[in-house]
Parts: sequence; structure tokens; C-alpha cells
Amino acid sequence: MAPELAAARSTLERAREHLLGLQDAAGWWRGELETNVTMDAEDLLLREFLGIRTLEQTEETAAWIRSQQRSDGSWATFYEGPADLSTTLEAYVALRLAGDEPGDPHMAKAAAFVRESGGLERTRVFTRLWMALFGLWPWDELPALPPEVIFLPPWIPFNIYDFSCWARQTIVALTVVAAHRPVRPLTFGIEELRSGLPAPARNPWRTVEGAFERLDAALHRWERLARLPLLRSTVRQGALVAAERWIVQRQETDGGWGGIQPPWVYSLMALSLQGYAIDHPLMKEGLAGLDGFTIRENGLRRLEACQSPVWDTALALVALGDSGSDLGDEAVERATAWIVGEEIRVRGDWAVRRPKLEPGGWAFEFANDNYPDVDDTAEVLLALRKVGVVPGSQASGVVPAASAALERGRRWVEGMASRDGGWAAFDADNTREICSRLPFCDFGAVIDPPSADVTAHVVEMLALELTTEGALEGAPRLAARSLLEGGIRWLTRAQEADGSWFGRWGANYVYGTGAVVPALVAGGVALDDDRVRRAVGWLEAHQNDDGGFGEDLRSYSDRDWVGRGASTASQTAWALLALVAAGGAAGSCAERAVGWLSANQRPDGTWDEPWFTGTGFPGDFYINYHLYRLVFPVSALGRFVAALEGDEASVVRR
Repeated sequence: MAPELAAARSTLERAREHLLGLQDAAGWWRGELETNVTMDAEDLLLREFLGIRTLEQTEETAAWIRSQQRSDGSWATFYEGPADLSTTLEAYVALRLAGDEPGDPHMAKAAAFVRESGGLERTRVFTRLWMALFGLWPWDELPALPPEVIFLPPWIPFNIYDFSCWARQTIVALTVVAAHRPVRPLTFGIEELRSGLPAPARNPWRTVEGAFERLDAALHRWERLARLPLLRSTVRQGALVAAERWIVQRQETDGGWGGIQPPWVYSLMALSLQGYAIDHPLMKEGLAGLDGFTIRENGLRRLEACQSPVWDTALALVALGDSGSDLGDEAVERATAWIVGEEIRVRGDWAVRRPKLEPGGWAFEFANDNYPDVDDTAEVLLALRKVGVVPGSQASGVVPAASAALERGRRWVEGMASRDGGWAAFDADNTREICSRLPFCDFGAVIDPPSADVTAHVVEMLALELTTEGALEGAPRLAARSLLEGGIRWLTRAQEADGSWFGRWGANYVYGTGAVVPALVAGGVALDDDRVRRAVGWLEAHQNDDGGFGEDLRSYSDRDWVGRGASTASQTAWALLALVAAGGAAGSCAERAVGWLSANQRPDGTWDEPWFTGTGFPGDFYINYHLYRLVFPVSALGRFVAALEGDEASVVRR
């Protein structure tokens, strides 16, 4: 046996055992979603706004925020990332709520950094909006957000369905908050955080930005009119009631909105301003749900921006399938039963663009029925096939239900294809890029166009469906084949000049390339095809000297960081997945990647990974998925071992 194969087997076995040990008794896996202290600062600000902030919450959250401050006084949005002005200012204000004084050394350093970086005047719109809630910034100097936008039908530009699902839910809630213009004064000011810089000059009116600035000025004039008695009691009140109804209809069973922090907190504030008392059932459920996103340990309190049990469980099942597990394994059967039970059978916002499509799919979270997503659904379907769910199988009591759910999920994913042949995460044809140029859209992606990673996962799923005996026949088979070929054409157009692919939901070109190459090969693209060879060449050129792969999140905004960063287990695994799929398991690049994984594995079978490798909003918001460092190496090592064992068997037969 080749030594690299023996090392891979032992590394895989330790990792697999650790993964199995993390499974919940109910069948699911869930790793922490670590983000940055913006979540924690805004949680304290929310509780201050609602009048429910407690001393214990404040002290534990403040301790966490202080623990994340860097030596220059700032806070970053990801591990070892650059200092971030808005995050630092929000953290500073949260610590002031906790009683920290401007003269305290850590606060003085933070304030100095804020001033030197442009001060409150140069923070993002959302930060200034939080300050406006407490009288620390004028509402008149924020972009207008009229609630009357709720009346725009889906065919009119800038209606709420032109925005991504995460932006849509946030915008509707914020229009309610902005219409009320609340001010809850604090016992302190933040003059020490001002730089004195004047407002930026307007852009020329002939530019898109200039045109939108003038539109914003017109909307501000409308805001003044809407506050007049007649309009306030008719048009404005009607818009607020409609927006309130829209928000209430989208509260999930866990009390939240969209399973993510931004629309959750703004919806709670919006309902409060609309007259919902703290003890109202909707408010109580919303706040209780936030408590379920809270991690408390060692006197520290931090908030997860989201939770990912469906995604984590699907990835874990794929990993176990790649490592040789099947439905005969008890852990796999429990996970399969749980994930099948999470199928969503109701119509969500996606139906606005696809009104005739039958529901079927999975969301990221425990509860987010309004927003199943294509990426999770494709990964769940891959997982079910990987562990042996096949048509007509009676190997387990859960298989008949799984087969039916798989069929519905596949049809839903197929129906969510965009016109250009690619797939986005939550919506189809959500591509009105001009939405991103609106004055209040200075933070995070606000549309949901097709991406290489999501499209690749769908292509890989469809390829597996087409090769599973009895899964597709007749017209459904022809339709799936056509969509697969359209997806491959989309991926071909999306390939970068250097041979890589951009990673929308993971960091970054390593993630995109690691997803696309296996999909292309599964879809029938030859190993010697130029698309595959150029991708392999890019990976070989970006392997670190230690054999691993890494890519800093700054690659989203700075080309100098593309494919460059400290080696991590998750990113090394992504590269290894592509190398194995491209027929390179026996090559030195793959062997060195396996060597890095073996050499850096912890005694308990997992890996240390403080670096963030998940992406929320490219360029703005990032995530450290704590399970990525484990599930992806198990998948990659499993496929590596299978490839080498196949080669050895071939040699023996010859």
C-alpha cells in the first residue's frame, strides 16, 4: 500500500469518528456560525431600544466584545482581517452602554481609530441608522426609505421582490422604522467619534449615483409631505399597515425572520413601533428565538447571525457517503430521517417569480419555510443519493419518504433555474443590478444573481440523478439533461481568465473552483478538457509551500489576495476535491494536500481553523463555519482514498 494512501486512510478514519461524535440525538449536525462583534453590539442596541437590556446580558456581551478588540483599538469583520470603521464604532457605543468610559485606554484607542478613519460621518448607512435611533445622527441625513414601496407591484422596478430575500425582509422592516423616526436618547453622546468631515459632494447628475442622489432628495420631500395630517392618516398609514401585515406573515415558527439577524432585529423594532407590546406573543416569540441564537460560556455572551443545521447535516451526509457509509449505518439513517422531515411544502416568496412551480426544497435553518434555497436543496439531494436512497429501494423505512421528497426537491430546483441557465441561492432571475446603486445600499449584496458555486452544486446533483438507475425516465430525463447542459454552459462562461471560478458563498476562488471542477466532470466534461486543465493549473499555481491551500477574504476586493492565504483544512479540502475529480489523486499536488491534512490534524480528529472561509456578503460580511474544517476534509479524503484504491485494484487486475 502506498504510504500516502495509508496516511489518508488513518486521517480519514479519525476525522470520520469525530464527525459521528458530533451528531445530535435527533439526527442533525450543527456547527457554530462565528461572525463579528457587530452582531453583539447591535443586540445590546436592540435591547436598549426596546427597554429590555439587562445587566447580566450587558456585562457578558461587553466582555466578549472587549475580548475581540485588537491592539490598535479597532475591531475587524474577520480573523486577522483589516480594521473596520463601522464595526469599531458600533462596538464602542455598545461598550459605552456597558459603562466603559471614553477615557479608558481601550476606549480612547478605539475612538482615535474611528476619528482617523473618517469618524461617524464616514460609517455605513446602517451604522448611522442605528445611531439615529438614539439621537446620535439626524434622520434627515439618512437615505429615504418610504414604506409606500410595499405598494409597488412585482413588475415595477425597485419593488421589494427586485431585492434578494435577505435585503427584502430588511428593507420592509426598515421602512416602518424610518417612517416613525424614533429617538430613544442615551445618557451619553459620542462627539469624540466625530471627525468633522463634511458630507461627500454630490455626484454629477448624469451619473447613476448622481441620479439616485437626486431621487433620494425627491423622496425626502415626499417624506415631509407624508407626515402632513391628511397623507399621514391615509397613504402613509395604509403603507405602514400593509408593511406590518407583510412582516407578521413572514415570522417563522422559531420566532425569527429569514433565520438571520438583520431582518429579525429590524422586524422586532418595526412591530414595537407599530404598537406591539413586549409581552405580545409575536414579540415574545421573536425575542425567545434570539435567545436560541445566543452562545454563553465562561462569562462571555455572543450571538450567531444564523444557524445552519440543514446545511451542516447535508454536508455531513455527503461526507459520510464519500467515506463509505450507507443507509445501513445507524447514524446515517437517523440523519436521513431528520433531514427528510425538514422538507418545505409551502409556497414562499420564490413563488412571486415562479407562481406555477410546486413547492419542495430545504432551507438552511431549523425554521425558514418562506425561504428554502437552491444550494441547500441541491446538497440535500446529493446527500440522499450519496448514502443510498434510490428509487424502489426498501433498505430502510425512511427511503420511500426520502425518494418522494427527493423527486419534489429536484423538480423545484429545476424550476428555479434563471433565464441565463444558472442558479442563484433563493430566487430566480433576481438580477436587477441597479438596485445595488441605491443610496442606502452601501453594505452587502442586495440582489441574488446566479453564482458558480450554487450552479455547480445543481449540475453535480443533476448529473447524479441522470446516472442513478430508475431515477429519471422519458420527458423528466430529457428536461434534466437540458438543464444540466445549460448549467455547464453557464459555468463555462463564468470561468475566469486564469482558469478559476469566483466563490459567492465561500472564500473565494478556491471555493468556486473546488465546487465547479467536480460538477463539470460529473456532468460529462472530459478530464483533458481545457476548462478542467486550466482549473487544475490554477490550483497547482496557488498551492502553499506547506502543501495546503488558503485564500484570504480580502481577495473579494483586492486581486493581490486571490488564491493566497494561510492554509486551512476547509480550503485544502476544496482544492483536493477538484484535484481528485480531475483525475489527479496520484499527482504530487493532491498528495501534498493530503500530507498537509494528515500533518495538521488534531489528536481528536478535527482541525484548528480560526480563519473565516464562509461568505455572507462578498467584501462586507464573513462567516467561520465551525463544521467546515471537518466535513469537507472527510469528503475530500474519502474521494481521494476511493480513487487510489481504484487505481490499486486496476493494477492488481492487470
